[in-house]
Amino acid sequence: MIARVAGLSALLALAVAGAGIAADKEPAAPPMAKTLRPVSDFAGIKDSKKRSLALFAEVGKVIQHPRCLNCHPVGERPTQTDAMRPHMPLVVRGDGGIGATGMRCTTCHHEKNYEPAGVPGNPKWMLAPPEMAWVGKSLGQICEQIKDPNRNGGKDMAQLVHHMAEDELVGWGWNPGGKRTPAPGTQAQFGALFKAWADSGAQCPK
Repeated sequence: MIARVAGLSALLALAVAGAGIAADKEPAAPPMAKTLRPVSDFAGIKDSKKRSLALFAEVGKVIQHPRCLNCHPVGERPTQTDAMRPHMPLVVRGDGGIGATGMRCTTCHHEKNYEPAGVPGNPKWMLAPPEMAWVGKSLGQICEQIKDPNRNGGKDMAQLVHHMAEDELVGWGWNPGGKRTPAPGTQAQFGALFKAWADSGAQCPK
């Protein structure tokens, strides 16, 4: 009986969320970068502020890629594919970004990609918190968001560098499997660019 009530509650939660989601506009898929320049390409920029801004513009090629944006949605529903379509079947963020009761992310997303069905997987599969929503925001807005401990999960810059350079869920973006386009470059290259940006003053574009 308890399981039945929980199941009905989950369906009701999805129905309520779905009513709100129906009015959401589909986010426009940003242009996808194919390559990522190395840190050494920016060494010749003598002005530290200009170098910092140029480095973050390069970092933005990854941050604004569908492999990142799909899990940093605005609203309750993630997107999927290179075209950033609303997730099918209909799922919602739920408490903690792990899906609604009875429809957790891990119901379908397991430890690794399941290629026969084209379902991506990772042990940490979940959505970024609402305060980390990136879809529809400018690179400058995302930059300020990333630096703000109140909107980045309380991380300092060293923790941010570690997250970008070594977190395995971030790293999935370069090994997405299926027909998904990988993020440009490599995670190591991306992490080096992010660290160089932090070391150069962490300037944000206006």
